[in-house]
Amino acid sequence: MPAGEPGMSTNETDEKPSNFLRELIQKDVTAGTHAGRVATRFPPEPNGYLHIGHAKSIWINFGLAEDFGGTCNLRFDDTNPEKEDIEYAEAIKRDVEWLGYRWAGLHHASDYFGRLYDFARELIEKRLAYVCSLTEEDIRLYRGTVKEPGKPSPDRERPTAENLDLLERMKNGEFPDAQYTVRAKIDMASPNMKMRDPLMYRIRRVPHWRTGDAWNIYPMYDYAHGLSDAIENITHSFCTLEFENNRELYDWFVDNTSSGAKPRQYEFARLNLSHTVMSKRRLLQLVKEGHVKGWDDPRMPTLSGLRRRGVTPEAIRDFCERIGVARKDDSLVDVAMLDHAIREDLNRRAPRVMAVIDPLKVVIDNYPEGQTEDIDCENNPEDPAAGMRKVPFSRELYIERDDFMEAPPKKYFRLSPGAEVRLKHAYFVKCVRVEKDSAGKVIELGVTYDPTSRGGEAPDGRKVKGTLHWVSVPHARPAEVRLYDHLFRAEDPAPLEDWLSDINPDSVASKAGFVEPSLAEAPAGRSFQFMRLGYFAVDPDSRPDSLVFNRTVGLRDSWAKAQKSG
Repeated sequence: MPAGEPGMSTNETDEKPSNFLRELIQKDVTAGTHAGRVATRFPPEPNGYLHIGHAKSIWINFGLAEDFGGTCNLRFDDTNPEKEDIEYAEAIKRDVEWLGYRWAGLHHASDYFGRLYDFARELIEKRLAYVCSLTEEDIRLYRGTVKEPGKPSPDRERPTAENLDLLERMKNGEFPDAQYTVRAKIDMASPNMKMRDPLMYRIRRVPHWRTGDAWNIYPMYDYAHGLSDAIENITHSFCTLEFENNRELYDWFVDNTSSGAKPRQYEFARLNLSHTVMSKRRLLQLVKEGHVKGWDDPRMPTLSGLRRRGVTPEAIRDFCERIGVARKDDSLVDVAMLDHAIREDLNRRAPRVMAVIDPLKVVIDNYPEGQTEDIDCENNPEDPAAGMRKVPFSRELYIERDDFMEAPPKKYFRLSPGAEVRLKHAYFVKCVRVEKDSAGKVIELGVTYDPTSRGGEAPDGRKVKGTLHWVSVPHARPAEVRLYDHLFRAEDPAPLEDWLSDINPDSVASKAGFVEPSLAEAPAGRSFQFMRLGYFAVDPDSRPDSLVFNRTVGLRDSWAKAQKSG
């Protein structure tokens, strides 16, 4: 099996599944490279909220550093003030902490603006950089094509003193936006387009969310990234595959400046998830145009959206472990695999409760009026230590509407006229009466119960095949139950030109249901298994007098079923 694929053999040192990044670090540590030191970083741009693709990068950078006793910095790539905001930076910090990681150092590229500026002066003095007056369009035209070399800028041989003077004046705000740029002087015929005199600085006379009006020029990402790694003495710089061609440029900047340490970049395959878009630009568009209700909409692949939906950090880390780290495979991961990881995690931790989301009233005709009793119910059969709870039972109950059929097909084992079923943890009941409204819709069922069958077993040994969940009408708490589905209908909406038209109109539905009274004070984020319905979490909108639950994932596991059949 190739390195980096799920299901690899276990690493000898830490008994975790091996992948090629882990093997590279182990090789460096064994050889004493970087004096055996391991220092990584997670470098997001604060121009949006983190999504599950970032979770994979967080898991890699923080997790590998942790496994090898190293350090991992959180560094904000805040070089583009027009699109960045402190709101995004704070959200990123929350998400990293929520996933269970702690950074060794909290840094910003803006911390290094002074040093990056000095490196630019150094490159100019070495005649390895120059100030260019070409427009953005002309720079693009002069760059050439993959098959044709580029043309040098007319300013490529500008005298050093003039370059230094223009750079200083650019910094001081003497020129309007876009009048000049600073470019590295590398090779206009390089087969790597990134090396054809790339931009280092552009004029942007806009305030920065951290440095205010101190700077009128800002470094380009490709210039700042590798040098920031070097400044922080990073040993292993992990990036997704789209940055593979950038590595040569990062190394060039480090090699040609007095930046000190030299980090080594390694690339891995990014995460692509079915029925999902992962572009921050597109996610921002969904938010700004109102296609979703904010970055934390439970239909979004953002970590804040997954958290609001009820997904736990343990489930996300387990999902990352399952999909592994591939070197070159950018294939689409079935979202059912994520659902499987979520479901397995919640199965262990979520208490079982009674809830009905499409209620049909049932009256037990032979049950004493006004009587109430407590039924003992297991909190979680997967966790014996979770104990028992008492759920009130009465003459009037709610059951799910689809648990009754007036004219059922063969092998239908739920409630129908004359049929007997078990009420979960309670009694056997038999349907003896069906009431309808003027339109013919069933509005109430009459049943009789067997008082000797308390606990769901009949003394005479008779068996029933159907078991229904229920909620006592006088004790039920009304609740809005939000049912979420995939935001996009297509398996891979990313390549679609009209991707917005693929939004699933049924991606959310709201039901007016009822839950057992024990849920009245449940805090936001608490997860439950609604028996026979799925896993649900308390939404932040929820209040004791107005409960709101989000469906995290259903009970049916298509991924596990596919794995067994495969």
